[in-house]
Amino acid sequence: MTSTDITNFSSLPLTSDFLDNLESLGYIEMTAIQSQSLPIVIEGKDLLAQAKTGSGKTAAFAISILHKLESQTYKTQALVLCPTRELADQVSKEFRLLARAIPNTNILTLCGGKPIGPQLASLERNPHIVVGTPGRILKHLEKGSLELDGLKTLVLDEADRMLDMGFYDDISLIIEQLPKQRQTLLFSATYPDEIKKISNAIQNNPVDVRVESLHDESNIKQIFYEVAKSERTDTLISLLLHFQPESSVIFCNRKQQCQDLAEDLRQQGIHALALHGDLEQKQRDQVLLQFTNKSSAILIATDVAARGLDIKDLQAVINFELSQDPEIHIHRIGRTGRAGSEGLALSLFMPSEAPKLIAIEEYQKRSVRVDDTSTLTASAEGYTKLEPQMRTIHISGGRKNKVRAGDILGA
Repeated sequence: MTSTDITNFSSLPLTSDFLDNLESLGYIEMTAIQSQSLPIVIEGKDLLAQAKTGSGKTAAFAISILHKLESQTYKTQALVLCPTRELADQVSKEFRLLARAIPNTNILTLCGGKPIGPQLASLERNPHIVVGTPGRILKHLEKGSLELDGLKTLVLDEADRMLDMGFYDDISLIIEQLPKQRQTLLFSATYPDEIKKISNAIQNNPVDVRVESLHDESNIKQIFYEVAKSERTDTLISLLLHFQPESSVIFCNRKQQCQDLAEDLRQQGIHALALHGDLEQKQRDQVLLQFTNKSSAILIATDVAARGLDIKDLQAVINFELSQDPEIHIHRIGRTGRAGSEGLALSLFMPSEAPKLIAIEEYQKRSVRVDDTSTLTASAEGYTKLEPQMRTIHISGGRKNKVRAGDILGA
């Protein structure tokens, strides 16, 4: 489907209060995915959309859901499935902002890693919109605590990552319990065969919308370095000391590699955090909080673990290992250089990985820059630049312990 000339939100059949709220939030001109999908979704058609993180896809489905919401009907009318709790929290937050013009809209987030008791109490109030991860949603359906007989819209957000994380069976079991007459919206950053398969199984003649998945790389300096396997970690340290990014995400392909690399960097006096699928939810939350609070300049992550994270002002992305898929590579480096800021993307590759390099060149339709590692200069000052700017302190206290924010100096 080609782009449309309709780019202003005022061209949509939204109420004046809704449009005023959009304007107050800075929503004036629609992004590509919004302008191409919102008219279709508001019409009630199913949608199969390819759009990356940061494209405005959340608003693309949230606005249409809220536009059609019957706030006086106390039944769950929309269900949004997300691969991670972090993405679910972000989606819920955007829903709440967009819903400010609709009084008494009840939006509930249901994810694993949280006590189920408070969730059960919240479900008794019949939320209009439920956002959550497949595992916890299925658990509530099995307990009978979540009723979806009044559901009108199902959204699968970042469906490709949910499939990568093994949620196919859970999603199938959830869909079996939904009304047959519903609208189904499927969003995916990539377009593997499995996406078409699940679309055929759960959607009714969906409109196919694909927004150009290449990130705007005009602000990203991208450099590749050829290394031997034994030189990979030392070269990474040289990169960090040479470029001295204040914040960086280092991508590895395996969970154990993340953990091992974080430990290797710590032994060299460089603070780093590891984010991967083997972490408990509490550990994951603590890692993300520390990185967000600038208590570490370096986050080492797998693609799945980093999926859906909204990391602002990220100065550098480093590929410790090249991805098997050139589209994933572009998605990785697109996390830096956003909103007009300068970004840096550095990648290490072995001679045996030359075919991956060629695939990246073919995908982005231009050659890549390969520099020699001898151009990297390290200095003792680099270690200072990589030191955390802040320290995050976890205090195990609260209302029960009669500890308030005002009791902590500086809080």
